[in-house]
Amino acid sequence: MNAPWTVDAVLLDMDGTLLDTEKVYFDSLVAALNACGYTDGVVALCHSMVGLPGPVCEAMLRDCYGVGFPLAEVNRAFIMTRDRMFDAGLPLKSGTIALLDGLAAADRRTAIVTSSSRRTAERHLRLAGIRDRFETLLTLDDVTHGKPDPELYLKAAARLGVAPAACIAVEDSNHGVAAAHAAGAITLMVPDMAPPTEATRAKCAAVLPDLNAVLALLQARGAL
Repeated sequence: MNAPWTVDAVLLDMDGTLLDTEKVYFDSLVAALNACGYTDGVVALCHSMVGLPGPVCEAMLRDCYGVGFPLAEVNRAFIMTRDRMFDAGLPLKSGTIALLDGLAAADRRTAIVTSSSRRTAERHLRLAGIRDRFETLLTLDDVTHGKPDPELYLKAAARLGVAPAACIAVEDSNHGVAAAHAAGAITLMVPDMAPPTEATRAKCAAVLPDLNAVLALLQARGAL
């Protein structure tokens, strides 16, 4: 159970894992839909979108509300609310700096693997003050298929020149875990908005309460 892990790189999701942004996205979308007259089933629908790329979420909204769905209007309301929340500060998840410091001290290679666009990822990492921590950044702009497809994780490993099986992946969502596991990475989950399903738990080497626990586990398993 406690055999050392052979680890060449650590691949980190961004939203909900390092950055405490998922609740901002969730609350902003619920508010935008409500403002545009959509209330029935909105909370459950928005929960089902956690961890999915923007284009997939937009398709889900159209499928749910029909061809007349005012996507542009909802997007404007979403962006207005989101940016107002971000102007108050872009917070980090508990343990982010400790984990990044531990990875740097161990000279462990890292990459961001996110379903966000490159523009959004660059902006949010800068606002959070951690952009310079990452040489490698894989975003939705780099792939044909976003999470839960494994393409982002496979490309991240390839860009670092390491085998996926020698990578630790840290995720917060069920969709993210599915992507990392399908790529063959050792997958750790720190749940954020949505709890892990039983199927998700079966794909994880561990489900942990925060990033401090991730750091402790990596140290205990000889990965750092």
